[in-house]
Amino acid sequence: QVQLVESGGGLVQAGGSLILSCAASGRTFRTLAVGWFRQAPGNEREFVGAVSGPMNWEPITTYADSVKGRFTVSRDNAKNMVYLEMRIAKPQDTAVYYCAAARSGTLTASGNDYTYWGQGTQVTVSS
Repeated sequence: QVQLVESGGGLVQAGGSLILSCAASGRTFRTLAVGWFRQAPGNEREFVGAVSGPMNWEPITTYADSVKGRFTVSRDNAKNMVYLEMRIAKPQDTAVYYCAAARSGTLTASGNDYTYWGQGTQVTVSS
């Protein structure tokens, strides 16, 4: 069983930066891929970015086109933490952000592949 708790959300001005954190419990967390998703009011949940489990020597990452080059997902397995660094924030980044742990270490952008979900943290980007 894996439990996830997000933190770090808040209000940021357009062009600014914010770092979201995802604290995990559970012995298997370190072997699982972890993704970030977001959902804005009236919109469906969408994939933001993800980091794989221990693949080869270094985890690999993937991102939605809308955040590529601005957002970075990283993990610190020693601390059971995953981070989402948001840079050059845009008003359209406003949403509730969720971290989720997948069924395996394989990198995936599909929400259906994620079993464990946090409660979410609100991010608001003002113009």
